[in-house]
Amino acid sequence: MIGYATIGSNDLEKAKGFYDVVLGELGGKRTMATDRMQGYGSAAGAMLIVCKPYDGQAASGGNGPMVALASSSRELVDATYNTALANGATDEGAPGDRGGGFYGAYFRDADGNKLCVFKMG
Repeated sequence: MIGYATIGSNDLEKAKGFYDVVLGELGGKRTMATDRMQGYGSAAGAMLIVCKPYDGQAASGGNGPMVALASSSRELVDATYNTALANGATDEGAPGDRGGGFYGAYFRDADGNKLCVFKMG
């Protein structure tokens, strides 16, 4: 249902390095790109796009917005979370069972964008 989500960055080159590694854990690869943005995709179809804000203002993470990244296993949730932290992310909630068969972990990238990596069931 979701085609893509866009998050902002104040340092696109640094963001590319972070997302190359973190999304690589989940099978994500660089897709379409311009001088202002870099898209990432996987066989699942949806894309995550990291970009410089179009209005020229500073990018900032919101309090409430979050991008959730699907994982194929709980072990991959753990690995992706640990990779994110090892590459400069800040902890927003260690991996764990959140109830109802939802296992997730939360972190923020260097620009303050909040992400979750999760496995249902």
